[in-house]
Amino acid sequence: MSRRKTIIFLGDGMADEPLAELGGKTPIQFARTPGMDRIAREGRSGTLLTLPAGFPTSSEVANMSVLGCDLPTEYCGRGALEAAGRGVKLGPDDTAFRINLTTVEEGILKDFSGGRVTQANAVILIQALNDHFGNDKIRFYPGVSYRNILVLSGAEYSAKVKADKPDDSHGEPLANHMPKADGPEGEATAALLRKLMTEAAAVLAAHPVNQRLKAEGKAVANGIWPWSGGKVGAFRKVKDKYGITGAVISAVDVIMGLGRCLGMDSIVVPGATGYIDTNYEGKAAAAVEALKTHDFVYLHLEGIDEVSHEQNLKLKLKAIEDFDSRIIVPVMEAVGPDANYAVLPDHPVPIKLGKHTRTPVPVSVRMVGVAPDGVQAYNEIDCPHGALGAMKADGLMRVLF
Repeated sequence: MSRRKTIIFLGDGMADEPLAELGGKTPIQFARTPGMDRIAREGRSGTLLTLPAGFPTSSEVANMSVLGCDLPTEYCGRGALEAAGRGVKLGPDDTAFRINLTTVEEGILKDFSGGRVTQANAVILIQALNDHFGNDKIRFYPGVSYRNILVLSGAEYSAKVKADKPDDSHGEPLANHMPKADGPEGEATAALLRKLMTEAAAVLAAHPVNQRLKAEGKAVANGIWPWSGGKVGAFRKVKDKYGITGAVISAVDVIMGLGRCLGMDSIVVPGATGYIDTNYEGKAAAAVEALKTHDFVYLHLEGIDEVSHEQNLKLKLKAIEDFDSRIIVPVMEAVGPDANYAVLPDHPVPIKLGKHTRTPVPVSVRMVGVAPDGVQAYNEIDCPHGALGAMKADGLMRVLF
């Protein structure tokens, strides 16, 4: 078992497909990424299936796969993980849902992020929903920007609800995506969620925050979209499974919550926003410091995913290069050659689609004392030819530990 200090650099949504406007290259191929390329050149490469069939194509599934979780027994829904990330304690009769603040126009979903609602405005709007709907069974909690939490308390509520991902539903009528029961036990929950979606629209539209944004010609956060409900899960800790201590660095609750569920320390970095204006240098410094006291650090960057959903190629290229130059390179320079390094996305978000796909992601791993395999650059085209092959399930964690 490896006892080397180890860090995974996780660029959320970074993988893509060849684009004509980039001369047939993918964004990773086209971008300048000396840090990632060094990991590939000095290490071994392959692919990892992070979104297997039978599970949602969402980030909690993908990051659970990267971190070696057993999806059939440990998957508990995104809501429960985000609650853990926010420090919301769930009881056995509590069901947590992720709630997006959204922008809706004439019944059509225009923006799954509510116009990238600011943190300050999101907190105010979530409080307004609590003031209007909250009681001992219904509670809203603010998260990060548009990413918030709904907790339903009572044995009558269930996670057996079919709820589509909002970022897969842009430009489509809300009426086509209302929550539905996934069996009789989900009927009461689905009915309540539909009621909240309908009635919250009027509360949010009339709120002074949205009235001001509308007057300024800005996007309003006038809708809610509940999805990925779940209850408290049972996770096997990384200490028990791999004999290591771990820390997670991220701006978003789902990753922080997953880390906590796996027994890892969650490190909050001031100025980490979940977008491309995040505190890159702060994250890098936090990773260097965490490696002094932990065997393993999971450094997650959300912003690449966000601009990929926006289908903004220019910003995706910039975000990839910033990830490399402002996080990966400085961390490797500070920590030195006696540590193990891995780089990968959790899932692809092709610019052409703006949605997650199940395509296996490229992986490069540089481990001390392990001979390289000849792959010279980190990208979706070269990595599949590396010695690691086509990994799945806990394959990456077994390579590292």
